[in-house]
Amino acid sequence: MLRKLRLGGRVGLRNLARNRRRTAIGVATIGFGVIALLLAGGFIEWIFWAMRVATIESRLGHIQIVRQGYLGEGVKDPYDYLMPERPAWLESVRAMPDVKAITPRLAFNGLISFGDNTVAYLGEGVVPENEAVVSRWMVVTEGEGLSSEKADQIILGRGLAENLGASPGDRVVLLANTAGGGINAIEVRVGGLFTSATKAFDDAALRVPIGVAHRLLRIEGVHRWVILLHDTARTDRVLGALRERLSREGLELVPWYELADFYNKTVALFSRQVNVVQLIIGIIIVLAISNTLVMSVLERTGEIGTLLALGFRRGTILMFFVMEGAVLGVVGTLVGAVLGMFLAVVISQVGIPMPPPPGSDTGFTGEIHLTFPLVSSTVILALTTSFVASLYPAWKASRMQAVDALRHNR
Repeated sequence: MLRKLRLGGRVGLRNLARNRRRTAIGVATIGFGVIALLLAGGFIEWIFWAMRVATIESRLGHIQIVRQGYLGEGVKDPYDYLMPERPAWLESVRAMPDVKAITPRLAFNGLISFGDNTVAYLGEGVVPENEAVVSRWMVVTEGEGLSSEKADQIILGRGLAENLGASPGDRVVLLANTAGGGINAIEVRVGGLFTSATKAFDDAALRVPIGVAHRLLRIEGVHRWVILLHDTARTDRVLGALRERLSREGLELVPWYELADFYNKTVALFSRQVNVVQLIIGIIIVLAISNTLVMSVLERTGEIGTLLALGFRRGTILMFFVMEGAVLGVVGTLVGAVLGMFLAVVISQVGIPMPPPPGSDTGFTGEIHLTFPLVSSTVILALTTSFVASLYPAWKASRMQAVDALRHNR
């Protein structure tokens, strides 16, 4: 069998070389399809990667630890779901090799006033030094960031600052409901303005040192512990280890992908679009190879008749044309894969200027991010469609009658 396949491969190469123009068109069509799949898929893979990193490193972290029921009922009475600021398990979690950082956050809301303007806000009390690691995609675009040494300094989302009319250096008043049911107010200074991956968040959010939040709310404790890992791929493994370690603490551990609703919907949408592109390009490859082989069968009808008259079996004739299509597919796929990877590197070096995405006011420079699953699935698609496309012309050639085929060129 291996000997027949080698013979079929040699015959296929010789037959493709006989009509170089048509072969070149077939190879170019397959190569173009592979390049298009690699570049389009690679750009979408980069978007997924960038969105994933922005989602994790702007607000969510990789894993969040909260009181059981906080995510569902915490909005009604958040003070019932406070955790200690220094829990007994903190150091053991921090010492895990996969954990890069762990930081507490205290959520609150209320009103912020500057001059005659008063607007609602969503606040977070944080540890500034920890957030410098965990929230790298929350960028201070004007002024300066938070510091534990400047206890009365806060940062505002750019949209919130614009709605309020405040700038870095201005003094504003924060109002919030305390745990006892009263209202407390403190005066703080705007240190800077920040932007994150989500414009809607920037339009309502502010951050303060956690000590300022405690003083405003007149409480102690935190609502969340946010964990950042060294490697996103190890999220589920660390999550399982933490759940086993903290199973008796009455805590809920939530991975980032269960909190990233916008990211999940975007991935689902773009994945369907990639599937449509793959279907279209697969059809193009099938049509290109079928056309090439059908024309080859018509031109070589006399040769097929001669082979049948000499005693070649119909299965051997079928194998010759299938191998011819397979060789065409392999050559076109290799050419497309090499050129596609080369173009991906070049385009990534140059960058792809992109307008701001929905929900953001900041543009970005895109790249082509090729992954092994993307390249392998593209190669498999091209080779599979090449094989499928060769079946009908090969079957048609093998079903010819020797006498009729010999008369064809007379």
